Amino acid sequence: MSTVRGARERARTEVTAAIKGEAKKQLAAEGAAKLSLRAVARELGMASSALYRYFPSRDELLTALIVDAYDAVGETAEAAHRAAAADAAPHLARWTAVARAVRDWALAHPHEYALIYGSPVPGYTAPQATIGPASRVGSVLITIVGDAYRSDGLAVPPLAAELRAEAGRMVAEFAPGLPPGAAAPLIAAWSQLFGLISFEIFGQFNRVVEAREVFFQEAVTELARTVGLLGPRGS
Repeated sequence: MSTVRGARERARTEVTAAIKGEAKKQLAAEGAAKLSLRAVARELGMASSALYRYFPSRDELLTALIVDAYDAVGETAEAAHRAAAADAAPHLARWTAVARAVRDWALAHPHEYALIYGSPVPGYTAPQATIGPASRVGSVLITIVGDAYRSDGLAVPPLAAELRAEAGRMVAEFAPGLPPGAAAPLIAAWSQLFGLISFEIFGQFNRVVEAREVFFQEAVTELARTVGLLGPRGS
């Protein structure tokens, strides 16, 4: 019985992977808004009713693709951080290594990047299941800043009085152990990192930034400075 069950599970895994693979092709060709379960089934030679046993709705298939994309970029960021930490790299080098890895993933997977960081899909609301995967890159950045703080390698930026309550909430909710002064610039740097990548992926840098590798490296280094991973200029 266990042998039969194992064969069925393998078959289900293979069919699920085939469905996701065809759905990714549709994303690349048509965009997420036009993703169609019937079209996926047709391309795979499946009956629509058979595909619904794997993904009962378009939204469930979209969620699976979104989770996969978040997990993929998250794993990329985590691997880059582990490699830099294993080399005993300074915290700034760990930050830039993670940023470069995320950018490289985005350039290699533009349609998956667009699915998670592009325009919202009309009629789709992301469920709770996407929150954990979506937080993985941010968690790596928090880890880097936290490690720097604990090793006296963080120059905590001054915190505006108007932000104290909000910064305290941020620290309590997702960055325990960090000083409130590090929270707001860290969130700003996280959003600006993806802003830089999005401008490149979606073409806003065309005819504006040509030396993009160098530009990106300098930009993410400046983001590290705003978080406190570097001292003042010239130090």
